[in-house]
Amino acid sequence: MNVRSAEAAGRAAETGVLYKRRRGKELLMDWDLYLLLVPGLLFFLLFKYVPMWGVVIAFQDYSPFKGVLHSDWVGLKHFVNLFTYDKFWAIFRNTILISFYNLIFFFPAPILLALLLNELRISWFKRSVQTIIYLPHFISWVVVAGMTYLILGTQGGIVNELIQASGGEKVAFLTTPEYFRTLIVSQSIWKEAGWGTIIFLAALSGVDTQLYEAAIVDGAGRWRQLWHITLPAIRSTILILLILRLGNILDVGFEHIFLMLNSTVNSVGDVFETYVYREGLIGGKFSYTTAVGLFKSLVGLVLVAGANWLSQKFGEEGVF
Repeated sequence: MNVRSAEAAGRAAETGVLYKRRRGKELLMDWDLYLLLVPGLLFFLLFKYVPMWGVVIAFQDYSPFKGVLHSDWVGLKHFVNLFTYDKFWAIFRNTILISFYNLIFFFPAPILLALLLNELRISWFKRSVQTIIYLPHFISWVVVAGMTYLILGTQGGIVNELIQASGGEKVAFLTTPEYFRTLIVSQSIWKEAGWGTIIFLAALSGVDTQLYEAAIVDGAGRWRQLWHITLPAIRSTILILLILRLGNILDVGFEHIFLMLNSTVNSVGDVFETYVYREGLIGGKFSYTTAVGLFKSLVGLVLVAGANWLSQKFGEEGVF
């Protein structure tokens, strides 16, 4: 090593030391902010990461009397049983179809509502509309199901009473398989679309108003402003939420489906959550249903990783 190289190496080492000292001082100065992280980290550690080790029972014939450490290992037996189950593809299809319809119809609903609210200029009216569309979020699925039965039921349902009073025949909305998925998606939109606007309204509030002023000067109308300014401004938010939603594509909501499910619509409404409920809690097949849950998680992980890669491939932001 010549003299110049030695001097350069010395300066680099000195710079590294100075950088570490500065970072250390910054950490000490902001210790109270880092302290705020502790409850959140403990929550995820205790309730999210520690329970993950219980997934090993998917590879065991778990017995509550033997415990996780002494139960017999069976390898991929439960996964084989799941994939060879004669109704597996029916359950898989039902789950995917409901998720797909939610993705097509429910996911854009909060975006459209947020865009419409953003166009309102009378502040009291805008706040009133926001409050009204937020309210269904606070209603439980039990109440939503009860309201649905009161409105669409064949015995005293408001809609069927109106149909009958108009000379028509009653329609069995709640027991006809063709209506089940439409009903589920409609309930989701009514209950959660308003609440979902919060994120998009927050993203829209960050758009620079000078962009709109410049567009108006250039003669751009409301549609052009929407297309060239508003939508590009919230594009990254939409993509991130879409990627995260793909991670739960096999989770369609147990409580919601379970409350609306009955024997006549079981062929189109039986999904993984209701299947796990029957086999795991009622049937006591803990290992088997853990394997089902692990399968769902792996599918979600693959979809999230794939969508995130595609998003970054096209120059957009990803979630990691």
